Amino acid sequence: MAPAASVAVENLNPKVLKCEYAVRGEIAIHAQRLQQQLQTQPGSLPFDQILFCNIGNPQSLGQQPVTFFREVLALCDHPCLLEKEETKSLFSADAISRAKQILATIPGRATGAYSHSQGIEGLRDAIAAGITSRDGFPANADDIFITDGASPGVHMMMQLLIRNEKDGILCPIPQYPLYSASIALHGGALVPYYLDEKTGWGLEISDLKKQLEDARSKGIDVRALVVINPGNPTGQVLAEDNQYDIVKFCKNEGLVLLADEVYQENIYADNKKFNSFKKIARSMGYGEDDLPLVSFQSVSKGYYGECGKRGGYMEITGFSAPVREQIYKVASVNLCSNITGQILASLVMNPPKVGDESYASYKAEKDAILQSLARRAKALEDAFNKLEGISCNKAEGAMYLFPQIHLPQKAIEAAKAAKKAPDAFYALRLLESTGIVVVSGSGFGQVPGTWHIRCTILPQEDKIPAVITRFKAFHEVFMAEYRD
Repeated sequence: MAPAASVAVENLNPKVLKCEYAVRGEIAIHAQRLQQQLQTQPGSLPFDQILFCNIGNPQSLGQQPVTFFREVLALCDHPCLLEKEETKSLFSADAISRAKQILATIPGRATGAYSHSQGIEGLRDAIAAGITSRDGFPANADDIFITDGASPGVHMMMQLLIRNEKDGILCPIPQYPLYSASIALHGGALVPYYLDEKTGWGLEISDLKKQLEDARSKGIDVRALVVINPGNPTGQVLAEDNQYDIVKFCKNEGLVLLADEVYQENIYADNKKFNSFKKIARSMGYGEDDLPLVSFQSVSKGYYGECGKRGGYMEITGFSAPVREQIYKVASVNLCSNITGQILASLVMNPPKVGDESYASYKAEKDAILQSLARRAKALEDAFNKLEGISCNKAEGAMYLFPQIHLPQKAIEAAKAAKKAPDAFYALRLLESTGIVVVSGSGFGQVPGTWHIRCTILPQEDKIPAVITRFKAFHEVFMAEYRD
């Protein structure tokens, strides 16, 4: 008899089996299969292209990179260009001087060498300077850990805080599934707090308190509170007063505040402004010793959308020196983050300033991208709200809409028969009919008995009318088919 397979799903780490990441889950995988089918058998499906609205990946949908950032990266990656006379006519003067400045901070100008495990010191200085000018409060390069996007920073903090299944992390519901996946992988407990859809995805301190007390009564040691601002998938921007209350709550309850601020540049509501939690804490008079706070930022979002470059950082304040040594130790196991991402992280926090040669073109590119995203968000929001059984809150920020879909009972029963969550059933049907890829709300968490989809606002502006037309036609047919 042949021996049993030494590696089977049954004997894998149960934490891995428990971990789920809907953004790249079943629907996205099915979409990739359909994309291959379109390539090998053109005309075999009722649409001619797949439109990936499932993930915040702007450049995959046609967004152009910011010229100044790419000029600096090109010069840093190939420094011999700086010796050539023709470079002066091909690259802006401030990109050339910035590249020289960055290369001077890299030992031997070697962008292919490992760096310090927290990131190149000169780049961390630049990031700290950017944070200082954003917040009006000092930042320190020693508090910066440059990471491959924001995700490794989140994993690092979960690894640090979660000892066993009795350690809990308060997370918003709906949440970006990186958090539920990371908590599952590290064997902790997700303690949910629900955002209120009726008040534009408001965060109620009373609900936080209730969920915290409920978790503690079950013997869970709640270690941290995750706040995503601007919200993903919900797109709300927290009001300043609300942020003061959140900081006070964390201080009073002894919680680490994990502030996911990767959409800080993506604000579309005229009456809303981004305030970092560090700025809020410092303006309340809380110093280094009062509140453990970790702020995450990424080069993947904003107006830059450099997802594939994998750059980001976390700023860690309010931790003792022995704890910081442990964080450094975990970072050093991965040696360092990639150097291109490190350079980009320093650039997004220090873009061209008034008076720089590139400033006018940089500002024009940035404004065009952000204004277009705001128009796209509004067009999609209006379109969703005109459809039967769909209600959609305004996207004040970030890159997504999270409309609620009031599905007929017959559709819910058909989903049950197909062994699918009703919104996943809807999203699969949408994909197979139109080629539009969205993520079902069940992948993010939602109030039981409600159903949603998350749709990015990232298709290029000239494609939005076609997206709306395809979506509307599908939805009308679906609702007619399953009408009670």
